[in-house]
Amino acid sequence: MGRFLFIMFLASFGFISTARAKAVAYFNRDLSTVESVDLSRYAGRWYEIARLPNFFEKADMTNIMADYELLPSGLISVRNACLRGNGRATGVSGVARAVDDANTKLEVTFAPSFLRALPFIWGNYWILDIDQDYQWSLVGEPTRKYLWILSRQPEISEDLYRTLCNTAQEKGYDVTDLIRPLQRH
Repeated sequence: MGRFLFIMFLASFGFISTARAKAVAYFNRDLSTVESVDLSRYAGRWYEIARLPNFFEKADMTNIMADYELLPSGLISVRNACLRGNGRATGVSGVARAVDDANTKLEVTFAPSFLRALPFIWGNYWILDIDQDYQWSLVGEPTRKYLWILSRQPEISEDLYRTLCNTAQEKGYDVTDLIRPLQRH
């Protein structure tokens, strides 16, 4: 019985990987990214200004930020941190990798290093729009399920926020449910 379950386990991974690849190819048809990204300029701290609801960011999170650092291996260190509603700081560390020559399409994982060979533990992180001075960024992925508005500062103007929401809508995102976490710094 154990051998059968192991074979079914491997077959399931193959099915999931194939389904993921087909879904990405389908949704990737018309989602454009920026022309190119200088990852050394992209590195550093980013504050989350807004996001679409997702299962891994809870409603009580505030002061959400991400720190990116280029590693000698070519990977990018990712450290996400926030405050929970009870006032406790929490965070998670992972890595990202560029999957295109222009560095506009990244994949990120927070899984342990021994699992990183598995294709389904990597999530898409596509840079859809970015300020020429790297002061704000619009990040999403081809299924349009995830979206973030990021800034180097904890707050942005309402005009810029509306402009980025309009850009996201033009790219096929429904922004009616955007969450704007508090940034108290």
